[in-house]
Amino acid sequence: MTKRLGILTGGGDVPGLNLAIKAVVLGALEDGYEVIGIRRGWRGLLFYDIDEPATHDEYLLNLDYQTVRTIDRTGGTFLHTSRTNPQNVMKGMKPIFLKGSQYGKEIDDNGTYDYTDYVLKVLDEIGIDALVTIGGDDTLSFSARLHNEGFPVVGIPKTMDNNVYGTDYCIGFSTAVTRSVNLITDMRTSIGSHERIGVVELFGRNSGETSLITALLAHVDRAVISEVPFDMDRLAKFLMHDKEKNPSNYAIMTVSEGATFIGGEIVESGPADAFGHRKLGGIGELISSKIKEKINTNTMFQRLSYVIRSGPADSLDRMVGMAFGNLALELIRKDDTGRLTCVQNGRYTTIPLEQVIAGKKYADIDSYYDAENYFPKVKTFIDHPMFLT
Repeated sequence: MTKRLGILTGGGDVPGLNLAIKAVVLGALEDGYEVIGIRRGWRGLLFYDIDEPATHDEYLLNLDYQTVRTIDRTGGTFLHTSRTNPQNVMKGMKPIFLKGSQYGKEIDDNGTYDYTDYVLKVLDEIGIDALVTIGGDDTLSFSARLHNEGFPVVGIPKTMDNNVYGTDYCIGFSTAVTRSVNLITDMRTSIGSHERIGVVELFGRNSGETSLITALLAHVDRAVISEVPFDMDRLAKFLMHDKEKNPSNYAIMTVSEGATFIGGEIVESGPADAFGHRKLGGIGELISSKIKEKINTNTMFQRLSYVIRSGPADSLDRMVGMAFGNLALELIRKDDTGRLTCVQNGRYTTIPLEQVIAGKKYADIDSYYDAENYFPKVKTFIDHPMFLT
Protein backbone atom coordinates (compact mmCIF):
# COMPACT_ATOMS: atom_id res chain seq x y z
CA MET A 1 0.00 0.00 0.00
CA THR A 2 1.09 3.57 -0.68
CA LYS A 3 2.30 5.27 2.47
CA ARG A 4 0.64 8.54 3.39
CA LEU A 5 2.69 11.41 4.80
CA GLY A 6 1.12 14.38 6.57
CA ILE A 7 2.62 17.87 6.95
CA LEU A 8 1.49 20.92 8.93
CA THR A 9 2.73 24.33 10.09
CA GLY A 10 1.88 25.91 13.43
CA GLY A 11 2.40 29.16 15.34
CA GLY A 12 3.49 32.39 13.72
CA ASP A 13 4.34 32.45 10.03
CA VAL A 14 7.91 33.06 8.83
CA PRO A 15 9.57 33.30 5.42
CA GLY A 16 10.94 29.91 4.42
CA LEU A 17 8.04 27.70 5.51
CA ASN A 18 6.88 27.10 1.94
CA LEU A 19 10.44 26.11 0.95
CA ALA A 20 10.44 23.39 3.62
CA ILE A 21 6.96 22.20 2.60
CA LYS A 22 7.93 22.01 -1.06
CA ALA A 23 11.13 20.09 -0.30
CA VAL A 24 9.24 17.50 1.75
CA VAL A 25 6.49 17.11 -0.85
CA LEU A 26 8.73 16.78 -3.91
CA GLY A 27 11.00 14.26 -2.21
CA ALA A 28 8.09 12.27 -0.81
CA LEU A 29 6.33 12.10 -4.19
CA GLU A 30 9.53 10.86 -5.78
CA ASP A 31 9.65 8.11 -3.13
CA GLY A 32 6.07 7.09 -3.91
CA TYR A 33 4.36 8.62 -0.87
CA GLU A 34 0.97 10.27 -0.97
CA VAL A 35 1.24 13.63 0.81
CA ILE A 36 -1.56 15.31 2.74
CA GLY A 37 -1.31 18.92 3.86
CA ILE A 38 -3.08 19.57 7.15
CA ARG A 39 -4.41 23.11 7.12
CA ARG A 40 -4.33 25.54 10.06
CA GLY A 41 -1.80 23.63 12.13
CA TRP A 42 -3.02 21.48 15.02
CA ARG A 43 -6.47 23.02 14.61
CA GLY A 44 -6.80 21.07 11.37
CA LEU A 45 -6.64 17.80 13.27
CA LEU A 46 -8.65 18.90 16.31
CA PHE A 47 -11.53 20.35 14.27
CA TYR A 48 -11.61 17.58 11.66
CA ASP A 49 -14.99 15.95 12.28
CA ILE A 50 -14.79 12.30 11.28
CA ASP A 51 -18.56 12.22 10.72
CA GLU A 52 -18.84 15.51 8.82
CA PRO A 53 -17.40 15.39 5.27
CA ALA A 54 -17.51 19.19 4.95
CA THR A 55 -14.66 19.46 7.45
CA HIS A 56 -12.53 17.03 5.49
CA ASP A 57 -12.01 19.36 2.53
CA GLU A 58 -11.69 22.33 4.89
CA TYR A 59 -8.75 20.90 6.81
CA LEU A 60 -7.04 18.49 4.41
CA LEU A 61 -5.33 19.20 1.09
CA ASN A 62 -3.79 16.66 -1.27
CA LEU A 63 -0.32 17.88 -2.17
CA ASP A 64 1.11 17.07 -5.58
CA TYR A 65 3.67 18.64 -7.87
CA GLN A 66 1.25 21.18 -9.33
CA THR A 67 0.01 22.24 -5.89
CA VAL A 68 3.48 23.12 -4.59
CA ARG A 69 5.11 24.19 -7.87
CA THR A 70 5.14 27.93 -7.10
CA ILE A 71 4.75 28.11 -3.32
CA ASP A 72 8.44 28.84 -2.74
CA ARG A 73 8.03 32.24 -4.44
CA THR A 74 6.10 33.70 -1.52
CA GLY A 75 6.53 33.92 2.24
CA GLY A 76 4.27 32.64 4.98
CA THR A 77 2.66 29.21 4.81
CA PHE A 78 0.16 28.33 2.14
CA LEU A 79 -1.22 25.65 4.48
CA HIS A 80 -2.19 28.41 6.94
CA THR A 81 -1.48 28.21 10.66
CA SER A 82 -2.93 28.53 14.15
CA ARG A 83 -1.88 28.54 17.80
CA THR A 84 -4.15 25.64 18.74
CA ASN A 85 -2.79 23.27 21.39
CA PRO A 86 -4.79 19.99 21.42
CA GLN A 87 -3.47 19.05 24.86
CA ASN A 88 -4.69 22.32 26.38
CA VAL A 89 -8.06 23.21 24.84
CA MET A 90 -9.63 25.94 26.92
CA LYS A 91 -13.31 26.27 27.71
CA GLY A 92 -15.13 27.92 24.84
CA MET A 93 -12.54 26.71 22.30
CA LYS A 94 -13.65 23.09 22.12
CA PRO A 95 -15.12 21.73 18.89
CA ILE A 96 -18.88 21.44 19.38
CA PHE A 97 -18.95 17.88 18.05
CA LEU A 98 -16.51 16.73 20.77
CA LYS A 99 -18.56 18.00 23.71
CA GLY A 100 -19.94 15.04 25.59
CA SER A 101 -17.99 12.61 23.40
CA GLN A 102 -15.79 9.74 24.59
CA TYR A 103 -12.72 11.76 23.65
CA GLY A 104 -10.78 14.19 25.78
CA LYS A 105 -9.61 14.32 29.38
CA GLU A 106 -10.39 17.22 31.68
CA ILE A 107 -7.13 18.60 33.05
CA ASP A 108 -8.32 21.35 35.42
CA ASP A 109 -11.38 22.75 37.14
CA ASN A 110 -11.81 25.46 34.47
CA GLY A 111 -13.08 23.03 31.86
CA THR A 112 -9.78 22.74 29.99
CA TYR A 113 -9.37 19.47 28.07
CA ASP A 114 -6.59 17.38 26.60
CA TYR A 115 -7.77 16.01 23.22
CA THR A 116 -4.59 14.16 22.26
CA ASP A 117 -6.61 10.96 22.00
CA TYR A 118 -8.89 12.51 19.39
CA VAL A 119 -5.94 13.83 17.33
CA LEU A 120 -4.50 10.32 17.28
CA LYS A 121 -7.89 8.96 16.21
CA VAL A 122 -8.07 11.45 13.32
CA LEU A 123 -4.54 10.60 12.17
CA ASP A 124 -5.54 6.94 12.14
CA GLU A 125 -8.85 7.69 10.39
CA ILE A 126 -7.21 9.58 7.53
CA GLY A 127 -4.41 7.03 7.27
CA ILE A 128 -1.40 9.17 8.07
CA ASP A 129 1.68 6.94 8.50
CA ALA A 130 4.06 9.71 9.58
CA LEU A 131 3.80 13.43 10.24
CA VAL A 132 6.18 16.34 9.56
CA THR A 133 5.52 19.38 11.77
CA ILE A 134 7.07 22.80 11.23
CA GLY A 135 6.90 25.26 14.10
CA GLY A 136 8.41 26.83 17.18
CA ASP A 137 8.78 25.30 20.62
CA ASP A 138 5.00 25.39 21.21
CA THR A 139 4.10 23.49 18.04
CA LEU A 140 7.03 21.14 18.54
CA SER A 141 6.11 20.44 22.17
CA PHE A 142 2.89 18.77 21.00
CA SER A 143 4.89 16.96 18.31
CA ALA A 144 6.98 15.49 21.13
CA ARG A 145 3.78 14.48 22.90
CA LEU A 146 2.57 12.57 19.82
CA HIS A 147 5.95 10.86 19.56
CA ASN A 148 5.70 9.78 23.20
CA GLU A 149 2.25 8.40 22.42
CA GLY A 150 3.85 6.21 19.76
CA PHE A 151 3.03 8.19 16.61
CA PRO A 152 5.85 8.77 14.05
CA VAL A 153 6.68 12.50 13.95
CA VAL A 154 9.61 14.55 12.64
CA GLY A 155 9.91 18.22 13.59
CA ILE A 156 11.39 21.20 11.75
CA PRO A 157 12.21 24.36 13.79
CA LYS A 158 11.11 27.84 12.74
CA THR A 159 10.94 31.13 14.67
CA MET A 160 11.74 34.78 14.02
CA ASP A 161 13.69 35.01 17.28
CA ASN A 162 15.69 31.80 16.80
CA ASN A 163 14.76 30.42 20.21
CA VAL A 164 14.05 26.71 19.71
CA TYR A 165 16.15 24.81 22.23
CA GLY A 166 18.65 22.37 20.72
CA THR A 167 19.31 24.04 17.37
CA ASP A 168 21.62 26.92 16.49
CA TYR A 169 19.30 28.06 13.72
CA CYS A 170 15.57 28.22 12.98
CA ILE A 171 13.88 29.01 9.66
CA GLY A 172 12.95 32.70 9.51
CA PHE A 173 15.73 34.21 11.62
CA SER A 174 17.98 35.44 8.83
CA THR A 175 15.14 37.12 6.97
CA ALA A 176 13.98 38.81 10.18
CA VAL A 177 17.44 40.20 10.85
CA THR A 178 18.02 41.21 7.22
CA ARG A 179 14.71 43.10 7.05
CA SER A 180 15.32 44.72 10.44
CA VAL A 181 18.77 45.95 9.44
CA ASN A 182 17.43 47.37 6.17
CA LEU A 183 14.50 49.12 7.84
CA ILE A 184 16.69 50.59 10.58
CA THR A 185 19.11 51.84 7.94
CA ASP A 186 16.19 53.52 6.15
CA MET A 187 14.85 54.96 9.41
CA ARG A 188 18.11 56.81 10.02
CA THR A 189 17.11 59.44 7.46
CA SER A 190 13.99 60.44 9.42
CA ILE A 191 15.54 60.08 12.87
CA GLY A 192 18.56 62.10 11.76
CA SER A 193 16.48 64.74 9.97
CA HIS A 194 14.54 65.44 13.15
CA GLU A 195 17.57 64.98 15.46
CA ARG A 196 15.79 62.49 17.67
CA ILE A 197 16.46 59.25 19.51
CA GLY A 198 15.05 56.26 17.64
CA VAL A 199 13.67 53.26 19.54
CA VAL A 200 13.06 50.11 17.51
CA GLU A 201 11.22 47.17 19.10
CA LEU A 202 11.91 43.69 17.71
CA PHE A 203 10.82 40.10 18.34
CA GLY A 204 12.11 38.12 21.31
CA ARG A 205 10.15 36.76 24.28
CA ASN A 206 12.92 34.81 26.04
CA SER A 207 15.79 35.22 23.61
CA GLY A 208 17.22 38.59 22.59
CA GLU A 209 19.10 37.32 19.54
CA THR A 210 17.03 39.31 17.03
CA SER A 211 17.70 42.59 18.86
CA LEU A 212 21.34 41.67 19.51
CA ILE A 213 22.33 40.54 16.01
CA THR A 214 20.33 43.32 14.33
CA ALA A 215 22.01 45.90 16.57
CA LEU A 216 25.43 44.49 15.71
CA LEU A 217 24.87 44.49 11.95
CA ALA A 218 23.04 47.84 11.82
CA HIS A 219 25.62 49.53 14.09
CA VAL A 220 22.98 50.98 16.39
CA ASP A 221 24.11 52.79 19.53
CA ARG A 222 22.46 50.61 22.19
CA ALA A 223 20.62 47.28 22.35
CA VAL A 224 18.36 46.08 25.15
CA ILE A 225 17.66 42.34 25.19
CA SER A 226 15.34 39.90 26.96
CA GLU A 227 18.09 38.25 29.00
CA VAL A 228 19.37 41.38 30.77
CA PRO A 229 17.02 43.65 32.79
CA PHE A 230 18.08 47.26 32.26
CA ASP A 231 18.29 50.49 34.22
CA MET A 232 16.28 53.23 32.51
CA ASP A 233 18.29 56.11 33.96
CA ARG A 234 21.56 54.61 32.75
CA LEU A 235 20.10 53.84 29.31
CA ALA A 236 18.80 57.39 28.92
CA LYS A 237 22.19 58.87 29.82
CA PHE A 238 23.96 56.58 27.35
CA LEU A 239 21.58 57.59 24.56
CA MET A 240 21.94 61.29 25.35
CA HIS A 241 25.73 60.90 25.13
CA ASP A 242 25.40 58.92 21.87
CA LYS A 243 23.23 61.66 20.39
CA GLU A 244 25.60 64.45 21.41
CA LYS A 245 28.69 62.79 19.97
CA ASN A 246 26.99 62.00 16.65
CA PRO A 247 27.72 64.75 14.05
CA SER A 248 24.11 64.32 12.84
CA ASN A 249 22.82 64.72 16.42
CA TYR A 250 20.73 61.56 16.72
CA ALA A 251 20.94 58.11 18.32
CA ILE A 252 19.20 54.81 17.74
CA MET A 253 18.60 51.66 19.79
CA THR A 254 16.91 48.27 19.50
CA VAL A 255 14.90 46.47 22.18
CA SER A 256 13.54 42.93 22.45
CA GLU A 257 9.79 42.79 23.04
CA GLY A 258 10.48 40.59 26.08
CA ALA A 259 12.95 43.01 27.70
CA THR A 260 12.25 44.29 31.21
CA PHE A 261 13.25 47.18 33.44
CA ILE A 262 15.24 46.11 36.51
CA GLY A 263 12.62 44.94 38.99
CA GLY A 264 9.89 45.14 36.33
CA GLU A 265 7.87 42.61 34.39
CA ILE A 266 7.40 41.75 30.72
CA VAL A 267 4.89 44.04 29.01
CA GLU A 268 1.99 41.90 27.84
CA SER A 269 -1.64 42.38 26.93
CA GLY A 270 -4.79 40.36 26.24
CA PRO A 271 -5.70 36.82 27.32
CA ALA A 272 -3.27 33.90 27.23
CA ASP A 273 -3.31 31.65 24.18
CA ALA A 274 -3.50 27.86 24.26
CA PHE A 275 0.20 27.67 25.08
CA GLY A 276 -0.09 30.11 28.00
CA HIS A 277 1.40 33.14 26.21
CA ARG A 278 -0.14 36.60 26.32
CA LYS A 279 0.55 39.04 23.48
CA LEU A 280 3.94 40.73 23.85
CA GLY A 281 4.76 44.31 22.95
CA GLY A 282 4.90 47.78 24.38
CA ILE A 283 8.28 47.95 26.11
CA GLY A 284 9.72 50.03 23.26
CA GLU A 285 6.96 52.62 23.53
CA LEU A 286 7.50 52.78 27.31
CA ILE A 287 11.22 53.35 26.80
CA SER A 288 10.46 56.04 24.24
CA SER A 289 8.18 57.95 26.63
CA LYS A 290 10.63 57.64 29.53
CA ILE A 291 13.47 59.02 27.40
CA LYS A 292 11.40 62.13 26.75
CA GLU A 293 10.66 62.40 30.45
CA LYS A 294 14.21 61.89 31.69
CA ILE A 295 16.36 63.82 29.20
CA ASN A 296 13.79 66.08 27.52
CA THR A 297 14.56 64.82 24.02
CA ASN A 298 12.09 63.94 21.29
CA THR A 299 12.00 60.32 20.21
CA MET A 300 10.84 58.26 17.26
CA PHE A 301 9.38 54.85 18.14
CA GLN A 302 8.89 52.03 15.64
CA ARG A 303 7.78 48.47 16.31
CA LEU A 304 9.01 46.10 13.60
CA SER A 305 6.76 43.08 13.94
CA TYR A 306 4.62 41.63 11.17
CA VAL A 307 6.41 43.57 8.46
CA ILE A 308 9.67 41.64 9.03
CA ARG A 309 7.91 38.26 8.89
CA SER A 310 6.07 39.07 5.66
CA GLY A 311 7.20 38.44 2.10
CA PRO A 312 9.63 35.90 0.62
CA ALA A 313 12.63 34.39 2.37
CA ASP A 314 16.19 35.59 1.90
CA SER A 315 18.84 33.26 0.47
CA LEU A 316 19.84 31.73 3.80
CA ASP A 317 16.28 30.92 4.84
CA ARG A 318 15.62 29.47 1.39
CA MET A 319 18.65 27.23 1.84
CA VAL A 320 17.81 26.18 5.41
CA GLY A 321 14.11 25.64 4.62
CA MET A 322 15.02 23.41 1.69
CA ALA A 323 17.70 21.56 3.67
CA PHE A 324 15.48 20.97 6.71
CA GLY A 325 12.69 19.67 4.46
CA ASN A 326 15.03 17.20 2.77
CA LEU A 327 16.55 16.19 6.10
CA ALA A 328 13.10 15.52 7.56
CA LEU A 329 12.32 13.25 4.63
CA GLU A 330 15.62 11.40 5.11
CA LEU A 331 14.52 10.60 8.65
CA ILE A 332 11.10 9.41 7.45
CA ARG A 333 12.75 7.14 4.88
CA LYS A 334 14.91 5.55 7.57
CA ASP A 335 12.00 5.22 10.01
CA ASP A 336 14.05 7.38 12.38
CA THR A 337 11.20 9.46 13.74
CA GLY A 338 10.79 11.35 17.01
CA ARG A 339 13.58 13.68 15.96
CA LEU A 340 14.13 17.37 15.19
CA THR A 341 16.12 18.67 12.23
CA CYS A 342 18.66 21.22 13.40
CA VAL A 343 21.96 23.01 12.93
CA GLN A 344 24.72 22.52 15.48
CA ASN A 345 28.20 23.99 15.15
CA GLY A 346 27.43 25.03 11.59
CA ARG A 347 26.38 21.56 10.41
CA TYR A 348 23.01 19.98 9.70
CA THR A 349 22.11 17.21 12.11
CA THR A 350 19.18 15.86 14.14
CA ILE A 351 18.37 15.53 17.84
CA PRO A 352 15.62 13.79 19.85
CA LEU A 353 12.38 15.77 19.65
CA GLU A 354 12.05 15.77 23.44
CA GLN A 355 15.06 18.10 23.70
CA VAL A 356 12.82 20.95 22.49
CA ILE A 357 11.03 20.93 25.84
CA ALA A 358 14.15 20.25 27.92
CA GLY A 359 15.05 23.92 28.34
CA LYS A 360 14.95 27.48 27.01
CA LYS A 361 17.36 28.96 24.51
CA TYR A 362 18.98 32.29 25.33
CA ALA A 363 21.46 34.60 23.65
CA ASP A 364 25.09 34.07 24.68
CA ILE A 365 25.52 37.32 26.61
CA ASP A 366 28.96 36.37 27.94
CA SER A 367 30.37 36.14 24.42
CA TYR A 368 28.35 38.74 22.51
CA TYR A 369 26.95 41.40 24.83
CA ASP A 370 28.21 44.21 27.06
CA ALA A 371 25.61 44.05 29.83
CA GLU A 372 26.95 47.14 31.58
CA ASN A 373 26.78 49.43 28.57
CA TYR A 374 23.89 47.82 26.65
CA PHE A 375 25.41 47.10 23.28
CA PRO A 376 26.64 44.07 21.30
CA LYS A 377 30.30 43.33 21.81
CA VAL A 378 31.84 40.29 20.16
CA LYS A 379 34.99 39.39 22.03
CA THR A 380 36.27 37.04 19.34
CA PHE A 381 35.00 35.49 16.15
CA ILE A 382 37.34 32.51 16.27
CA ASP A 383 35.52 29.17 16.53
CA HIS A 384 32.07 30.79 16.77
CA PRO A 385 29.25 29.87 14.34
CA MET A 386 28.37 32.10 11.41
CA PHE A 387 25.29 33.60 13.07
CA LEU A 388 26.83 33.91 16.56
CA THR A 389 24.07 31.78 18.04
